[in-house]
Amino acid sequence: AALPLPALSDCPPLGLESLRVDDSQIRASSSQRSGLGPQRGRLNIQSGIQDGDLYDGAWCAQFKDRQQWLEVDAVHPTLFTGVILQGRNSIWSWDWVETYKVQLSNDSVGWQTCMNGTTETIFKGNRDPETPVLGLLPTPTVARFIRINPQSWFSNGSICLRAEVLGCGLQGRYRWEFLKHDDLDFRHHSYMEMRKCCPNITRIYTIGRSYMGLKLYVMEFSDNPGKHELGEPEFRYVAGMHGNEALGRELLLNLMQFLCKEYLKGNQRVVRLVTETRIHLLPSMNPDGYEAAYEKGSELAGWADGRYNFEGIDLNHNFPDLNNILWDAQEKAADASKVPNHYIPIPEYYTREDATVAPETRAVISWMQDIPFVLGANLHGGELVVTYPFDCTRDWAPQENTPTADDTFFRWLASVYASTHLVLSNPDRRVCHYEDFQSHNNIINGGAWHTVPGSMNDFSYLHTNCLELTVELSCDKFPHASELPAEWENNKESLLVYLEQVHRGIKGVVRDKVSRQGIADAIIKVDGHAHDIRSAADGDFWRLLNPGEYKVVVWAKGYFPSMRRCRVGMEPRPTICDFTLTEIPAQRLKEIHAKGGRVPQDHQLRVRALRLRKLRASTKAINRRREKQQLQPRGGSMKN
Repeated sequence: AALPLPALSDCPPLGLESLRVDDSQIRASSSQRSGLGPQRGRLNIQSGIQDGDLYDGAWCAQFKDRQQWLEVDAVHPTLFTGVILQGRNSIWSWDWVETYKVQLSNDSVGWQTCMNGTTETIFKGNRDPETPVLGLLPTPTVARFIRINPQSWFSNGSICLRAEVLGCGLQGRYRWEFLKHDDLDFRHHSYMEMRKCCPNITRIYTIGRSYMGLKLYVMEFSDNPGKHELGEPEFRYVAGMHGNEALGRELLLNLMQFLCKEYLKGNQRVVRLVTETRIHLLPSMNPDGYEAAYEKGSELAGWADGRYNFEGIDLNHNFPDLNNILWDAQEKAADASKVPNHYIPIPEYYTREDATVAPETRAVISWMQDIPFVLGANLHGGELVVTYPFDCTRDWAPQENTPTADDTFFRWLASVYASTHLVLSNPDRRVCHYEDFQSHNNIINGGAWHTVPGSMNDFSYLHTNCLELTVELSCDKFPHASELPAEWENNKESLLVYLEQVHRGIKGVVRDKVSRQGIADAIIKVDGHAHDIRSAADGDFWRLLNPGEYKVVVWAKGYFPSMRRCRVGMEPRPTICDFTLTEIPAQRLKEIHAKGGRVPQDHQLRVRALRLRKLRASTKAINRRREKQQLQPRGGSMKN
């Protein structure tokens, strides 16, 4: 009996883009050179910046004739349904295939050309280098091998292409089947599905809206949702900053399911995380961009469609550049050590209504102020590497290692994620595009990779207490739904073990000696670390540190400073290090003033609060104006 064939719409990509198809499965009739060999003919692959690079941006045939081909071996009999074609990624050349034929074979010897009735089908290819074009086979056909045979190409270019092949394995031969160990729902979710989760340990809230009015939903996990608990650290994962980098979004939605299911099962690791940590998951920071990419589909969105928000702003360059404010102040100061190294205020220009600040960025900045986050990660896609601050280089160098005062701990955090990721930790994996991050143990300083002024990670570090890094999750920015089970397995342990790092270092409460009330905004200085943090509204604080013994000094306006030594052990739990401060008596203050002395003032904290109020006021004004515009009927203005 004939095997039942899957529906055409169910056939996923074979995996040229995702690297599921190995280099050994791709052959070509000829190649201009090794850097333009068949292994480079993968959809969305990116080229190096050097002309003649070893890692170039397509397969390019050596000859310009109609006998050239790119061949893919599916290994097993496969129902082929279509081909997606793209031109060459290059800053030096314009090359693409304009028309092509498709040939199929069971043995790579005898070939049959796809027919449309009695004539050979000519598929339409590209008209530019980057836009993916889908060509569906007139009749889905079972074979093992498939060839793309270019017939015409850009007149001033060469035969160059990047491709993906669509096909379904026959029954029992699904190469994309994975065991769903955690019983999760693996598919690309619609926008509203993120609202569904366990009610007893979760809370759903919004931090604002996108330019087009979509809400920025956050899912909170806690045994006491909606409330900051004294001494309990706050953690965040943010995904979807670039809307077309959809894997992070799906992983967070899967993480929501996993935490709920495992908590209800009594999984002690998950129970401990939920009861001892307040976890915030923002799956889609740029929902407008995601909607644009989702509408085209995972393989047809290309490399950049949906990356930016509706206004065309790259959100990862849209935060205030506090790095250069800090570095300029240090260069001008007689003693750079006296320059405040944390809680740097937002610059005045950034708070104006006419500033180029996306509503999504404004919402996240306000969110950062409302919750005393300790640790976070920003989930991206399109590469396999973990990067840590600083992202912005000094003196606008395009690439330069630019470490923070917490460089050793950042490197630890990055290593924790990378070393537990199933693909990143595989020494036999191939590079995604053209950079071999394995030589860096799959972690790299952001500035050493490429400079990113105005990144969220740098802003978080210099403006708040939160340490944050970026995880590039996969070579494929927008994996097909069939890839999601494998990607969950690749990232599950990394997501959990990284979250657990929020419980390292020291934590404590800064209290008034007499009233025993917590003291907000006290400065916590660790000797030898030129980066301070502040206590939260209730006086509690968390300082992430590697194992060792530290001299810690705490100071607050109107109080005598206090010092103690705190030891951080190898155990994955924080050292309790509380402080009690004595208020400076009013008489003592008068004596100091009478002698012409000066009592330290927290000027920077006042400026920071003022600028934040201005930013929120301008955000409200912009939102009101936008709401009025959206209420106006099309074709005319509103009338009374």
